Amino acid sequence: MRKPDYTQILKVLNKQVPDRPTLYEFFLNDSLHDVLTAGETFEPGEKGHIHKTILAFKNAGYDYATIPGSHFGFSVNPKQSKSSMSLNEASTIYDRETYDNYKWLEPEDCPLSPLDYAAELLPEGMKVISQGPMGVLENAISLVGYDNLCIMLYDDPDLAQQIFDNIGSRLVKYYNQIASHDAVCAIVSNDDWGFKTQPMLSPADMRKYVFPWHKKIVATAHAYNKPVILHSCGQAEEIMEDIIVDIGFDAKHSFEDTIMPVEEAYEKYKGRIALLGGMDVGFVCTATTKEIAARSQAMLDRAKDVGGYALGTGNSVPEYVPHESYFAMVDVVRNS
Repeated sequence: MRKPDYTQILKVLNKQVPDRPTLYEFFLNDSLHDVLTAGETFEPGEKGHIHKTILAFKNAGYDYATIPGSHFGFSVNPKQSKSSMSLNEASTIYDRETYDNYKWLEPEDCPLSPLDYAAELLPEGMKVISQGPMGVLENAISLVGYDNLCIMLYDDPDLAQQIFDNIGSRLVKYYNQIASHDAVCAIVSNDDWGFKTQPMLSPADMRKYVFPWHKKIVATAHAYNKPVILHSCGQAEEIMEDIIVDIGFDAKHSFEDTIMPVEEAYEKYKGRIALLGGMDVGFVCTATTKEIAARSQAMLDRAKDVGGYALGTGNSVPEYVPHESYFAMVDVVRNS
């Protein structure tokens, strides 16, 4: 089992060639955690859960673990717990009265206990990549509802701006907290922006309401010399120049073959932004282990002299991904 070395993922995020093939994943799942930590025992509660996550990432071959910074977030009305649901589910703010009555949680009121626990538990050579409680647009949609938000942008743009500003300003404070933590080597600004064919809002509205706050998040992390990964699903080609040039993200994650295969994206954007993962989740679920290993190796070979790439799935590793398929991918790196 190779030793973790977080400087390798940092080389990738800085668009450099790592010293060895490197893995990246946003998150795994509980069943994989069980397999990867078989035989280990953990204390109950949050600290034990974080310890298990760290050890699972280490044993899988990652140089970091994905750990949230705190329990900060934006409370919404109760939602159904289903594998798929409407983006209009359980809207909480839908007019000025509900906006005025909404109680905003403050990041500084939420201790960074997950990161403090991680700092105690991290093996030598390993760090944390920490994410947010969703992002600027996702939280606006969660609070308002997608259809309601689209209507609000036309009927009451001032109210929409106030909602985005309340979300964005708090996320900047949250990221300032976690980027300053010694256990953190990089951050993820996780905010789904697109459907299969286009952004969820017009590029003009994205540039007005969403991107300015992400630009501040990136600047906040960069002030601590911490690179920033954009994790965002959907079609982003129309706004990639904003992502790379205006906002200044260091890396992009989340790719689907039906939108743009990672191989095509890498050839188009290599040297300008690091690209992470890209082994489409559908492909990983349905291809043979030999096909998964071959595509993974080919992608590593494509990037070996240029850098700025780490191997992983297109999005994350949900429960329905077969374990043997996941290991067919990561073993290409673990056995290198």
